[in-house]
Amino acid sequence: MYVRTTYASRQITRSSRPQKIGIAFNMIGNSLALKLLADVMDWDDATATREFGWLRLMASVKYDGYADFAAGAGFLEALVDWMRQFDTSYDRAIAYRFVKQRLVYISTAEMHRVVEAFIPEVVTPYLRRSVGAECGLHPWEVWAANEPAEAFKSRLRKCLFVGLSDGSRIDVLRRSNAGRISQEQIIPMMNVDDAKWESLGEDLISAPGLDANSRFEDVFLIDDFTASGTTFIRTVEGKTKGKLHKFNKMVEAARRSLSAKEKVFPISENYSLHIHHYVSTSQARGTLTERVGALVKMLENRSFRDEVHITEGLLLSDNLPLGRPKPGLQAGGAVEASAIGFEPNRIAENEIDAQFIALCERAYDPELFRRLEKHCREAGMETMCYGYGGCALPLVLEHNTPNNSVPLIWSETGSEADPNTRPLFQRRDRHG
Repeated sequence: MYVRTTYASRQITRSSRPQKIGIAFNMIGNSLALKLLADVMDWDDATATREFGWLRLMASVKYDGYADFAAGAGFLEALVDWMRQFDTSYDRAIAYRFVKQRLVYISTAEMHRVVEAFIPEVVTPYLRRSVGAECGLHPWEVWAANEPAEAFKSRLRKCLFVGLSDGSRIDVLRRSNAGRISQEQIIPMMNVDDAKWESLGEDLISAPGLDANSRFEDVFLIDDFTASGTTFIRTVEGKTKGKLHKFNKMVEAARRSLSAKEKVFPISENYSLHIHHYVSTSQARGTLTERVGALVKMLENRSFRDEVHITEGLLLSDNLPLGRPKPGLQAGGAVEASAIGFEPNRIAENEIDAQFIALCERAYDPELFRRLEKHCREAGMETMCYGYGGCALPLVLEHNTPNNSVPLIWSETGSEADPNTRPLFQRRDRHG
């Protein structure tokens, strides 16, 4: 049948058609995935109806936003494929219960809120305390008078923010603090040449209220996530490695290079160092505090002050990991085989954790450790069964899954034609 349309109706149809078609295909794809999942899980109609509502909600609100998913290949499709690798209905029920009750997913919106809170909730209170101490005032009195308020502005301008990876969300940090901090006090990555250092210094001394003697007094090293704390600073065969050591070397090398050219380096000789992660585990917080304290004592060419400030936007609960290592067993130690299969080497606090830990050990593929062996050996690990550092996290970040999370949810081993393990949230690995 031919239907005559007006110009206005054609305009509406053209603008809305792609969206409607996309929604329609998405609904068809979701329905098919849910039907397949019901078959895989062997759900009756009542169970399927109950679970479909929850799955649709979580997929649309959170999980479909994962960076590795695409149209027609989202969370529900990945869940079906992931469930199919388990041989028994018992294992599939354990896996599904873990996803529903134990999995923690930090979405894009949630991560942005943590980034946006960094300056007002971490940097600002610190500067108000510091300026207040210099002026003999309480922190809440700093903005009550013109002189200390101007001193606060100058100290904020003399803060340098350094991104340590693409997860530092420097773009979000810039947008959320437009008019509060300058573009010329932000370094997106640790690859700064002499020309950039000179440019940073020139912009700093020309800023309102500053002069030729002004230098960056506070340096904030920013990263998205830390679970074990070992990537930031560690010792391998007697040599110090990690992001903190790399930054210290970069600063000292740049200072010498500019000095040889009779140029002024823009960072103060004895600056205050701040280490900030948007999300951190309690384990990582403890490790960083301990290792940074040790590094301060042993580092010969240290460019920063004795006191290092360690902060985070979100400190994850001590109860987040799946159980804890057995007494006397290193977190990343070997998984011992027993006559009945794998003997769990973590002590679980509840039934869900106990069952999923056992499932992780049954499904573990040693190929993963062999692929990441160099990286693991440096951390003193003998297995990747519980993730890097033996952290055993049930955590997924919207842009990638940390390797500290249990590999059963992110690892892919074997070949594409004959996989040994399949991921639910595939990880883009930087180490192998």
